[in-house]
Amino acid sequence: MEELVIASNNKGKIREIKAMINNLSLLSLNDIGFTDEIAEPYDTFNENAAVKAETVHKYSGKNVFADDSGICVPALGGKPGVHSAYYAGLPRDNERNLEKLIEDMRDKEDRSAYYKAIICLVWNGQTYYFEGECHGTLATQKTGTGGFGYDPIFIPEGYSHTFGELSQEVKNKLSHRGVAVRKMVEFIKQQIGA
Repeated sequence: MEELVIASNNKGKIREIKAMINNLSLLSLNDIGFTDEIAEPYDTFNENAAVKAETVHKYSGKNVFADDSGICVPALGGKPGVHSAYYAGLPRDNERNLEKLIEDMRDKEDRSAYYKAIICLVWNGQTYYFEGECHGTLATQKTGTGGFGYDPIFIPEGYSHTFGELSQEVKNKLSHRGVAVRKMVEFIKQQIGA
């Protein structure tokens, strides 16, 4: 079975992606013994995804993919965007990030938002990119305990519940990462003749 490294140890992200890939052996950074922290110093999702994928590929010699994703809010000029994971500063804290976004949106009329994901795949030494977006609105308070990050306040288009309330199956179908991963999986299937 082909091996593919996901340049992450984020359990929520790995669980989400493993549910979508069944004809590949998906390895985490822990699985390959990679323990370094990879800086994400760039202002674009593409560059941050690429630096992670290329660093892990150089270390392991294996096919690798990395994603960079975040939530973009037009009323906040596109923030938190690429800085979603550290929106409330260091150390990284999902709960503080969520509270800061709720506070920053307190008096905003335009509550539209979208999640964006860019996957950088290093496959047989070549680099490929896959993009996914999921549009919706932001609730004024948290509901639901599912998902991670900003999911408890993000209501996808066509739904009345947050990602924190919707099932993992529904979220995978709609999510920005799900869209990008499906594009990547289709590409890989073509490569391995699956």
